[in-house]
Amino acid sequence: MPICESDPASEEYADFIVQYASWDPGQLKERAGTECIHFISANYAVIHVRLDRIAPMSIYRYSYNAIPKLYGLLDITALESSGIPEAVNHPNLQANGKGVILGIIDTGIDYTNPLFRNPDGTSRILSIWDQTIFSGELPERQDTNRPFYGSIYNQDQINEALKQEDPFASVPTRDTDGHGTFLAGTAAGNAISQPFSFSGAAPESDLAIVKLKPAKQYLRDFFLIPPGVPAFQENDIMSGIRFLQNVASAYLRPLVILLGIGTSQGSHDGSSPLGFQLRSLRGLVGLSVVTGAGNEVGYHHHFFGSVSADTPYEDVELRVAEHDPGFCLEFWADGPELYTIGFHSPSGETVEQIPLTLGSETVIPFRLDATRITVNYQLYEAGSGNQLIFMRFQTPMHGIWHIRVRPASGFGGRFHMWLPLHNFIADDTIFLRPNPDTTITDPGNVPTVLTAGAYNHTNDSIYIHSSRGYSSDGQVKPDLAAPGVDVQGPSPASDSPTPRFTRRTGTSVAAAITAGAAADLLSWSITGKNDETATGLSIKSQLIRGADRNPSLSYPNREWGYGTLNLYRSFTGL
Repeated sequence: MPICESDPASEEYADFIVQYASWDPGQLKERAGTECIHFISANYAVIHVRLDRIAPMSIYRYSYNAIPKLYGLLDITALESSGIPEAVNHPNLQANGKGVILGIIDTGIDYTNPLFRNPDGTSRILSIWDQTIFSGELPERQDTNRPFYGSIYNQDQINEALKQEDPFASVPTRDTDGHGTFLAGTAAGNAISQPFSFSGAAPESDLAIVKLKPAKQYLRDFFLIPPGVPAFQENDIMSGIRFLQNVASAYLRPLVILLGIGTSQGSHDGSSPLGFQLRSLRGLVGLSVVTGAGNEVGYHHHFFGSVSADTPYEDVELRVAEHDPGFCLEFWADGPELYTIGFHSPSGETVEQIPLTLGSETVIPFRLDATRITVNYQLYEAGSGNQLIFMRFQTPMHGIWHIRVRPASGFGGRFHMWLPLHNFIADDTIFLRPNPDTTITDPGNVPTVLTAGAYNHTNDSIYIHSSRGYSSDGQVKPDLAAPGVDVQGPSPASDSPTPRFTRRTGTSVAAAITAGAAADLLSWSITGKNDETATGLSIKSQLIRGADRNPSLSYPNREWGYGTLNLYRSFTGL
C-alpha cells in the first residue's frame, strides 16, 4: 500500500505540523488515520490529509501551530566594507568557503550560470531539491524520513545536463523569480574579472539548493494572501532544512543554511515549529543558520500597547484601505495577563467585548456593511505560553477601526499586535499609532540563528526598512548589520555564456553576505583544522566580536545589533 494516495504536494492535500516526540511513528500514524506522514526531525512531522476529508480551516478546529504559517521573500564594492576580501585572499587564512556546503532555501537557482561552475565547466552545486517538479526521480519516496514530493537532482545529473544543448530537457529546474539565484551569487558566486570584478562572499564553497513550492491555495485563502504575491509554507521550509542536513551528512561537510524568507506571523520570540526546529540545531558542530531581519520598518504594521489598573482599556486604531479584500491580524499578550477585545467599525457599529472562553471562535457578521470578522481566543498558545487572539477580517469596511483591548485578570500588562508582511496586505492598511520596534520577522527571532539587518555601505546609514529589534522576549536581534542596499548580484541568464547582473536591496541580501562570511569562518575552522569543534553559536560569537562599532552609538541596539559585519576583524580579534 502506498504511503500517500497521490502526490501530497498537490492542491488535493492539506498539511499539518505536529509535535510527536512522545509518540512513536506507528502511534502517530494510528492517531492521524493516515500513513502519508513526513517525519522532519525527532520532534516534528507533517501530516498530509486529503482536503475533501477534513473540515474547513479554522484556528478553533486545528491548533495555531498545526496550520503552516506563510513566509514571503525578504526582498532583495559591498564585500570590501565587510572585510571579506582580506580574509578570503589572505595567504595564511584561506578563509574562502572551501570544503563547506552553503545550503539555500529560496526560489531555486539558475544552475547554468557560469558563476556556479568550476573552471572545467562542471557544477559547484551538489544537489537541488525542486519542490515544484513532480516528474523527476526521487529514490527516497518510500522513506518517511526523506522528501517524498518534488524532484531531486544530484551533481552528476546536473553535470550531464550542462553538456547538452538544452540542459533543461533533462534537469528542468529553473529560478523564474531570480531571488534565489541572486542570493546564491552574492553568498557564493565565483570570483571573476570580466565583464567586471565580482565575487561572492565564499567563492570556493559548494552549493545545495531547495526550491520552495508555492503555498497551496487553501492556505492562501485562509490567510487572505493577495493573488500573485510569492508565499511559501512553513512545513516546506522545515523539510528543506532536513534535506540540507542530509546532503551535508552524505558529503561529511560543514553546512551553512541561508534562509531568504520571513513572516510576521507568530509571537516574534522564535517559538514557532520552525523556530523550535532551528533551536534543536544548537551546538551541532559545523552547522550555522543565517537569515535576514526583515524589511518591515516604516510600514506601520506593529502596535505595542499596555494597560494598567489606572487605564482599564486601550483603543487601537487601525485604518483599513479602500478595496482591501481582507487580512489576518494577530494579538499576542506579553506576559501572564489575559485580554478581551471589542470593535467599533467605520460605519458606526459597535461589537462589545467578546467573552473570554478557552479555545472559542466567534464569527461577527456586521449589519451595516459587508465586514465579517472571525475571532479566536487561544488562552495559552503552545509555543510561547502566552495568549493569542487571532482575527480574520473578510471584506472589511474601509476607514478607521477601533479595537478595544481590556485586561481580563485585573492586573494589566503589555501586548503586541502585528499585521502581515507588507507585501501580503494593502499598502494603506496600517496602525495609526505604530511602533517600529519588535518588527524582526521569524525565523530571525530564534536565539541560535544569526540574524542580519541591512545597511548602506556607501554612506554607513541603516536601510530605511530594515526591521528593528529586539525580539518580543528581549533577545538581541538583529545580531549585526551587513551591506544590503543596491548590492550587485547575478540574475538568471540561461541563454547567456557570461553572467548577467542586477541590483537588489533588502535584508536577504545582507543575510547572503553574512552567510558567505559564516562559510568562510567554517572553512578556516574545520576544513583548515584550526577549530574542528566550531558550531553555529561559536561562528555567531566570532562575527559579533569582530563587528565594527560606531563610537557615537551604544551597543547592542535595535537597529545595528552589535555592529557591522567585518570578517577580517573577526580573525584579527581571535
